[in-house]
Amino acid sequence: MVAGVLLLVAAASIGWGAADHSHPLAGPVQAATPTTAPRAPTPTAPAVPVVAHSTPVSLRVPAIALSVSLSTLGLNPDGSVEVPDNDTEPGWFRLGPSPGQIGSAVILGHVDTYQGPGIFFQLRTLLDGDQVQVTLADGAVTTFAVTNVVQYTKTAFPADLVYQSQGRSELQLVTCGGAFDEATGHYLSNIVVYTSFVSATAPTTPPPPPLPTPSDPGPPATVQI
Repeated sequence: MVAGVLLLVAAASIGWGAADHSHPLAGPVQAATPTTAPRAPTPTAPAVPVVAHSTPVSLRVPAIALSVSLSTLGLNPDGSVEVPDNDTEPGWFRLGPSPGQIGSAVILGHVDTYQGPGIFFQLRTLLDGDQVQVTLADGAVTTFAVTNVVQYTKTAFPADLVYQSQGRSELQLVTCGGAFDEATGHYLSNIVVYTSFVSATAPTTPPPPPLPTPSDPGPPATVQI
């Protein structure tokens, strides 16, 4: 389903709350070639067992003393990606995998407002090896390690690299950065922190039982955005 969404949405900018003086963040609608070098190719490792799908509820990044709850994000009516409606709480893109599953989980947050620093203001200072922990609704804690921090112009945001599965469990953190355009009130670039899966604790609550399979499932359901 996610791959279908990525193919349907067109390249466009996304933003939120101009009245709140916030800055647009990048979503999978912004596909282009990066202007700065992406991560160096690494040998493809075999898929490892990962956690069950569960909504992420909190994010912790010890290196920048960050500990915060998470909201969930989907798509706007025009097909662009939603972004957090305030600068103090990041959001998980719910149409992708949850952190710890195979694929690219994505969390977006604002760098600042006219009132001061936002929740992801220090994201650009992270270094390779710094840990990122996400607690899921079922109680499991997933741990990731930073592998790279890259700045892309918003016109060259690598949506496929950030949002689509690379065959392994990853978590990407996205915010704004680079030069600030006084005329538009927006940053011209995005900062992406790439991380890879390290470990996960066992859930503290059992998963819900599977739904019974009907003998005649009928036509596929239509997803309402």
